This record gives sequence, structure tokens and C-alpha cells, in this order.
Amino acid sequence: MSVNEPTRTIDVTATPLASVRPRPTTLVAGMSDRALAWWFITPTIALLLAINIFPLVWTIRMSLTNFKANLGWMAYRSVGIANYVDILTDPDIWIAMQTTAHFVFWSILLEVLLGFGLALLLNHRFRGDGVWATVILLPMMLSPAVVGNFWTFLFQPQIGMFNSLVSVVSGVDPASFSMIGDVGLAPWTIVLVDTWMWTPYVMLICLAGLRSIPDYIYEAAEVDRASAWRRFWSITLPMVTPFVMLAVLFRAIENFKMFDLVNLLTNGGPGSLTETVSITLKRAAFEKWQTGWSSALAIILFVTVFAAANIYVKVLNTVKQR
Repeated sequence: MSVNEPTRTIDVTATPLASVRPRPTTLVAGMSDRALAWWFITPTIALLLAINIFPLVWTIRMSLTNFKANLGWMAYRSVGIANYVDILTDPDIWIAMQTTAHFVFWSILLEVLLGFGLALLLNHRFRGDGVWATVILLPMMLSPAVVGNFWTFLFQPQIGMFNSLVSVVSGVDPASFSMIGDVGLAPWTIVLVDTWMWTPYVMLICLAGLRSIPDYIYEAAEVDRASAWRRFWSITLPMVTPFVMLAVLFRAIENFKMFDLVNLLTNGGPGSLTETVSITLKRAAFEKWQTGWSSALAIILFVTVFAAANIYVKVLNTVKQR
């Protein structure tokens, strides 16, 4: 042994490798990982089946009968697809569909334009932008029932602040028109209130998309002497488009089945001018007690929204992959 070679020391107290026990691969002895995973997710699956799948299956079953909830003690019979044929050939249903489409189109258009504009404004990070963002988000934090009652009071011709404000701006007598009762203004009342309430939601999604764009892309564009308008059309708009489309998807689904605001503001009136499909469904189920017929209408609405959403998601995925 060389004199300069260091002396090796052996720890005789160290545990031999053969005596080290391997750690168990599962938390419960004798149970595989797959079985343990099923043990944890089974309660969730059972809950989903109880609150989603079972009501859907039961509604489909009821839609094939002439069942009436107020006469539940009486025997009911199967009518096949007669309810579906009656709904699809009913001109009143198609009028309600057109009313719903009018509400969905204009409310989403205004919400996207205003929400995207506010997102562009807040994205500049000026002093106090956080406070203003919080103030803008306040309407979407309110309950639809509160919003409906609040705006119903504002639209009152005699004491409502909305008519008084219009009178100050235009000089029109505040008692000469009613936003809720006028045939020409009532449909736009719902659009106005929904836009006021849910524009902050669209703004929030668009702002998230704007904040996700890397700064180095804009810096490279500035080096290439690209104008602000060119940067917007070539960078901002293409990269934030998937977020805008996502906001449109969420709002379209919610607006298509909108009930609370319409019910509180106009209740489908004047006459049936603002009667959306959800109001028709409510009246058939809880006023006329046509449970089987209303179940068929609910299934038609579900299939319509589900199919349209699937097609839209495919288009959204195509846009994201570009």
C-alpha cells in the first residue's frame, strides 16, 4: 500500500442491502393500483349517475308518454315519438326558437365587442387598473334574480331611473315609453340587461388571452417597424381568437337556456313577443302540466345545444392548431 493512499474505513453498523425491505406499491395491502383507483372514483361516478344520467334517462322515458304531473295517480300510456312530432311541427315553437336566436345573437355580439374592448384597455396596465377591473366585474358577481328585480325597477316608466336618464338626454317624456311593455323595445331590454351582466365575463377571458401573449413577439414586431394596427391584426387578434371563441361558446350555451332574466323582466311579454324556448318549456311543464310534452321539448333542446357545441368545439380545435 502506498504511503499517500488514504485509509478506507468500513461502517460495520450499516444495514446490509439484503435486509432492506422494498416499499409497498399500494396503500392498502393486497389491493392493486387499479382497484384502489376505482375505490376512490366510484363515489364520484355514483354521484354523477344520480344527478345527471338518471334524470336524463327518466326524462327520455317521460317524453315518450302522455304523463301529466298533476294527474300522477292516473295511468299513463306510451305515445312513441308523437310528442316530438307535435313539437317540431308546432309554429309557436319555431317562433320561440327565433326569439331565442335573436336574444343569443345580439347579446353575444355586444358582449364580445364590449368585453374585448375593455380587455384591450385593461391590458395596458395603467395606474389603478386593478381597481377598475374589480368594479367592472361587479355585475357578474350578482345573482340573476337580483339583477332582474333591480333592472325591472329601473325600467319603471314613472319612477325608474332609466327613463329619467333617457329623458334628460333626448328630451322625451319619461312616461311616454316603457322598455318592458313596448313591443319594439321589450326584446332589446333582455339583450341590454344580459350584456350589462355578462360583458365582464367575456372581458375576463379575453384579458387572460391577451396576458398570455409573450412580450418578445411584440418586441420583434417593433424591431421590424410594424405599426400598432399591424401588430393588432397580425399578432393580437390571431392569438386571442381561441379565447374569444371559448367565451362565445360558454355564453351561447347559457343564453340559449336563459330563463331567470327573461322571466323576471318580461315573463315572455308583451303577449308572447319575448317568449324564449325556456319560457315555453316552463309554461308547458308547470302551468299546463304537460309533463310528457315538456320532457320531449327538453330533450330536443339538449340535443340541439349538445350537437351545436360539439361542432363548435371541433372548429375551435382547428383554429387553435393553426
